[in-house]
Amino acid sequence: MHALGTHLLIELKDCNSRILRDVGAVQDAMVAAAKAAQATIVCVTFHEFSPFGVSGVVVIAESHLTIHTWPEYRYAAVDIFTCGDILQPEVAADHLIKVFQCKTPSVVEMKRGILSNGKTKLPHKVVEDTMESHVRIDELQMVP
Repeated sequence: MHALGTHLLIELKDCNSRILRDVGAVQDAMVAAAKAAQATIVCVTFHEFSPFGVSGVVVIAESHLTIHTWPEYRYAAVDIFTCGDILQPEVAADHLIKVFQCKTPSVVEMKRGILSNGKTKLPHKVVEDTMESHVRIDELQMVP
């Protein structure tokens, strides 16, 4: 089964709350995780909430890493979405588990963009776009 990308959904419970509330430490950890996975960093933005909590994204050429922390619960939710064959998202996840001193991690892997039914790897090529391949807005049905 070949997919366009791998998406790791990471639950980090029982972390060091001091680290989770420090926007600089969280940003440094996420950037280091992207580098450890061999990602190409495009953009980094983080925000510190009051009274506490951090949200941030590391945009990479291969997709993104995102985080939101709840230091008061010693918890962080992390998404690592990568495409291509070179990146190692599990290395990034392991890095974050260590840096945040997580005692109870959970990592769920999802394959995204499974567009073929066989052992054929999907090529990365431009495909001619036609209206027949799109659903028009007036054709959509709302489900109550």
